[in-house]
Amino acid sequence: MPKIELDVKDSSLYRIFDPDREFETIADGFKFLEGPAWHPDERHLRFSDILGNSTLQWSEADGLRLYRRNSHMANGNTYDREGRLLSCHHASSRVTRMDGGTMTVLASHYQGMELNSPNDIVVKRDGAVYFTDPPYGREPKVGIPRQCQLDFNGVYRWDPADGSLSLLTKALNRPNGLCFSADESLLYIADSPEYKIFVFDVRADGTIANPRLFAETQGDGPGVPDGLKIDSAGNVYCCAQGGLHIFSADGALLGRLRAPMQVPNFTWGDADLCSLYLTGISSLYRVRVRVPGIPLFGPSDSGAGSRSGAAS
Repeated sequence: MPKIELDVKDSSLYRIFDPDREFETIADGFKFLEGPAWHPDERHLRFSDILGNSTLQWSEADGLRLYRRNSHMANGNTYDREGRLLSCHHASSRVTRMDGGTMTVLASHYQGMELNSPNDIVVKRDGAVYFTDPPYGREPKVGIPRQCQLDFNGVYRWDPADGSLSLLTKALNRPNGLCFSADESLLYIADSPEYKIFVFDVRADGTIANPRLFAETQGDGPGVPDGLKIDSAGNVYCCAQGGLHIFSADGALLGRLRAPMQVPNFTWGDADLCSLYLTGISSLYRVRVRVPGIPLFGPSDSGAGSRSGAAS
């Protein structure tokens, strides 16, 4: 197994990564991996193979298995507070929720028009679902080519109280990965073609305001700002050029974890949430780290936490 390679801009990066750690290949041979989500109770990882049109599940105990064969080209995945899987679908332009074997469509249209292709998804502690809607799933690389019905790329909020869908912003070029700060007072959103991460204030009513630049991703290698999450120390991670870029809470670049191939997304897993799982295009990797992530739901939900998702 190859050792990890770090581009260090600030020595505090070593508080997160041990440079003697190695990349472990968990599984490979896929077509386009995305959307890793760790189930903290059942201790398995679910993730999408977009072009393989399937959702897969991996655990230390049971290895790799097929969770869903026809996923409608699922991309981003996350869990709600009840442990139900939420997914964004490129082929059907929908956001869905699985409850046992029952699928419920949460969102598919805005003002009578089809969504573009929901991409990344997070859940707030009050149950509200936030997702980005760029047009990638309507383009040849990772979708089914077809015209968009909407003339903008939005970020939305689905209200669990009445099932309504509200547009939060259409100001970004192609919004992609998104995540909350630990106290959910901030929402970070990656804008892929701009190579930028923006941050918004989250109001009491769940809407967002006061957009400003948080950071820009720079460097060599394949990738654009994509999967976006925070760790338990408040550091912000973003898949982008050449690997995983890590920023402090104030937007200062700590450095980059170089990856063996383009990595669209990532999450933390294992019992201590100190394993970083990265979805390469065709391979699933794992790296042990020193700072844990935050569980998507569970006993710690009563404290501050982040809901994290996926993007492509």
